[in-house]
Amino acid sequence: MANYRPIDPSRNPRFAGIRTFMRLPNKTKLENADFAIVGVPFDNAASYRSGARYGPEAIRSASPLVRTYSYQHQINLFDYVSGIDYGDVAVIPGDIHETYRQISTTLAPIYEAGVIPIVMGGDHSITLGELRAASKTYGKLALLQFDSHADVGDIHLGQKYTHGTPFRRAVEEKLIDPAHSIQIGMRGSLDGPEEIDDAKDLGFQVITTDELLSMEQSELIAAIKNRVKDMPVFMTFDIDFIDPAFAPGTGTPEVGGVLSREALQIMRKLTNINFVGFDLVEVLPLYDTGEITASLAANIMFEMIALIALERA
Repeated sequence: MANYRPIDPSRNPRFAGIRTFMRLPNKTKLENADFAIVGVPFDNAASYRSGARYGPEAIRSASPLVRTYSYQHQINLFDYVSGIDYGDVAVIPGDIHETYRQISTTLAPIYEAGVIPIVMGGDHSITLGELRAASKTYGKLALLQFDSHADVGDIHLGQKYTHGTPFRRAVEEKLIDPAHSIQIGMRGSLDGPEEIDDAKDLGFQVITTDELLSMEQSELIAAIKNRVKDMPVFMTFDIDFIDPAFAPGTGTPEVGGVLSREALQIMRKLTNINFVGFDLVEVLPLYDTGEITASLAANIMFEMIALIALERA
């Protein structure tokens, strides 16, 4: 059976057609699929700017300009992988716990089929629902987190479930193994040292942006691989890992981040890792400029697909 792949732009212009990610077929049947794009348009757990619920729509709209060939890896991705746009989770605005159930219910059959979900948020609270689904199939996971915030808070504004708390909850629920998990990119002013120290106390390895920028990229990649080892790995990528000069469309921007170029270079080197799930969160189109954040997000997701393709090449 032929791979599911984007529409050929030589036969149908990129501005035409119903918007799916990279113009992949919109299907919910998982046969013959290696990965599935899934939107989770939920932002009720954001603590500052709202509007990330429109992130999946914006990323899909920006994605037709993402091509299928990786010159860095020297492969056409869709010679090796078959992908679909699975659509969006039926989130429940205002009810995070029912939304978590919807996320888990939607993603569970994808994981059970051995298909790798690539999820578009939404705020970062959604990752807890994804980890619940992934752990049902793979057990305890290693977390690879690119982010400017550690998101290990306990209670925020009286709430235990916000976009600033998902990874403390994931440790408490034994969804992830912090001894094999790593958080990269933390920076900026804090309400107190505990915002980073709590992550270390929970067992995470933390590499701040200052530390990252003092390292060779080869050192960073070695640290990641040494940390996650051969465990099933879930990568979560908050777009605010990247400097807001290159990703202004986000909910809690932090200045002083990496360049978009550097983020893509890091992504391309994450080969030979046992990835079982990915997400990209916190794209907020209301604050975007010329779709540069949405376009960057779409290209980061292309690099996630490339990592899957390389494992099958």
